[in-house]
Amino acid sequence: MTGSRRPVSGRDAAGAGALLVAVNLGCVGVGAGIGAAVGAVVPLALVGFGIGFFLGIGVVANRFRNL
Repeated sequence: MTGSRRPVSGRDAAGAGALLVAVNLGCVGVGAGIGAAVGAVVPLALVGFGIGFFLGIGVVANRFRNL
């Protein structure tokens, strides 16, 4: 069944990028919020960035698996 998959468009790529950024910013926000509570905003925001990057890749891979 060749040709059963639709071609990837620029809209799909933009959606994947926006989802990656949204997950990453959410994790940074959570990390900064926890950091504000304990007095270490920047270090925990950076930890949130690292976690958000890899979590975002996983979310995007799961969401766009069928493309």
